[in-house]
Amino acid sequence: MKQFVLSKLGNEYVPDEIKAIVQNTELDSIISSPLRYRHPWELLWGNINKDNVCVVGDALHPMTPDIGQGGCASLEDGVFLARCLAGALLKEQSEETRGNGDREREGYKRIEMGLKKYAKERRWRSIEVISTAYFVGFLQ
Repeated sequence: MKQFVLSKLGNEYVPDEIKAIVQNTELDSIISSPLRYRHPWELLWGNINKDNVCVVGDALHPMTPDIGQGGCASLEDGVFLARCLAGALLKEQSEETRGNGDREREGYKRIEMGLKKYAKERRWRSIEVISTAYFVGFLQ
């Protein structure tokens, strides 16, 4: 692995300091982890959320790091998730639960509905991002 990386750093555009860091790295310090690929159709038929749990970030849309979209997509997830949960939690309490102490159950249901809205909206964006990353990686 170390020799492979060094052979790829052989051009004149990579600073000598970077080459030295790789050259001086101990072999037992190098870790290789396989990339995870999620087929876009898994998002079509799979569950993104269940009850009050939802999958976001790389767990939802893992992709190769070569196009630099993983972090951006995760930030999108965070913003959209916050908006969905805020919209669900800021609604007025219903008349039937206002007086009989079912606030906790209604709060749970609100969170569940916010996560369902999030899952519905992010499913298609995630399919688009995964497909694009795969296509660009294939071309490269």
